[in-house]
Amino acid sequence: MNNTPLADLIRPKSLDDFVGQTHLLGTGKPLRRIIEQKKIPNMIFYGPSGVGKTTLARYISDNCNMTLRKLNGTSAGTANIKEIINEAGTFGSFGSILLYLDEIQYLNKKQQQSLLEFIENGQITLIASTTENPYFYVYGAIISRCTIFEFKPVSPEKLKPAIKRAFRIAGEYNSRTLQIEDGVIDYIASGCGGDVRKSINCAELCVLSAEAITKEETDTLEVPVSHMKSFSQSDESESIKDTDDKNFTYLITFESAKLLTQRSNMRYDRDGDEHYDILSAFQKSIRGSDENAALHYAARLFASGDMLSLCRRLMVIACEDIGLAYPSAISIVRACVESAKELGLPEARIPLAEAIILLCTAPKSNSGVCAIDAAAADVENGFTGDIPADLRDSHYGGAAKLGRGSGYKYPHDYPNHYTPQQYLPDPLKDRVYYSFGENKTEQAAKQYRDKIKGNRE
Repeated sequence: MNNTPLADLIRPKSLDDFVGQTHLLGTGKPLRRIIEQKKIPNMIFYGPSGVGKTTLARYISDNCNMTLRKLNGTSAGTANIKEIINEAGTFGSFGSILLYLDEIQYLNKKQQQSLLEFIENGQITLIASTTENPYFYVYGAIISRCTIFEFKPVSPEKLKPAIKRAFRIAGEYNSRTLQIEDGVIDYIASGCGGDVRKSINCAELCVLSAEAITKEETDTLEVPVSHMKSFSQSDESESIKDTDDKNFTYLITFESAKLLTQRSNMRYDRDGDEHYDILSAFQKSIRGSDENAALHYAARLFASGDMLSLCRRLMVIACEDIGLAYPSAISIVRACVESAKELGLPEARIPLAEAIILLCTAPKSNSGVCAIDAAAADVENGFTGDIPADLRDSHYGGAAKLGRGSGYKYPHDYPNHYTPQQYLPDPLKDRVYYSFGENKTEQAAKQYRDKIKGNRE
């Protein structure tokens, strides 16, 4: 029995052994070329947990003859940083220290600044890692001295070989012959959200919690042996060690894998990138009239329990993306949102799903938001001017002497409740902010506008 964590036992020994990240470590890719040349710059590894950031930093230190020093931003202080800096300043160690600073976003600005001089002059080579967007959370002077590499979740197909290897090694080190139901590996691969470490840990837990059964019991299982896979010498280049009692097999069921995997595929942080990425994808899917994609992202928000963010975003979309093409969508969506808040999850998903489908299949127009943004741009840039005198408030003593309200034409006194007059300030009198959309509703409004204005302007 070996007490070393399985994730450590199967760490890659070459760049070709890494699971995923082929966009960085594939043959001819930039990060691979840098590592192979053994001239390591200061870098920031950005991406979700469990995708190889720490593993790659360790591989670099081992293969580039560098002394690895690790700090974690959640617990490291200025004293810890100074200790490593002092070590870097000793004779013979200049440029040979690789500082791996995990979760750098938790260091304050002063702590991050303390590294600047030493990473700039080459005394320390810094590899920082973060699960948060470094452009939001890392001090700008650090970013300017580092190259950022984004690590991505690993696809289920690329995870499967790693999971099979994890089962084989876990069986070997625990002296267990494994019998694995169909679907177990696929479920772990898709259920761990692209997290290699989680998938390996799940495989290890499955092995440790597996039920020992005899050959006779195996023959009576509801899931036939022909529908199960046993890792043996014929399946892998390395065989599982013989068990002390060859009459026992350890059964790993789909149900146990499902229980141990749980909901680890949900990577969601209401204050982090994942939150805003899902909401962004949700709105863009509705804007693009793809109800299937929009429902998928909504389901992610439901699974995380974040119904309120979805409700707020639906109201925004009804105004911003559907807008004047279907104005009643705003009131319909509001009714669905209020119903959802009264019902609560899980029933709330029903009116919200109907609102989502309505918005996806409705005609689209952004003319309203474009109009107000154009007007706001003028105001922001100082293009305003005096309000015309005839539009100013005249409901006070002395207003007439100042010419307030003089000459104002009351539109309701004229045919079709319209008469031409200037409403914008003089410097902006010819400005046009709103352009009618091409949809049926706005074109009908345009026809009405053209009709009442006639040739009087």
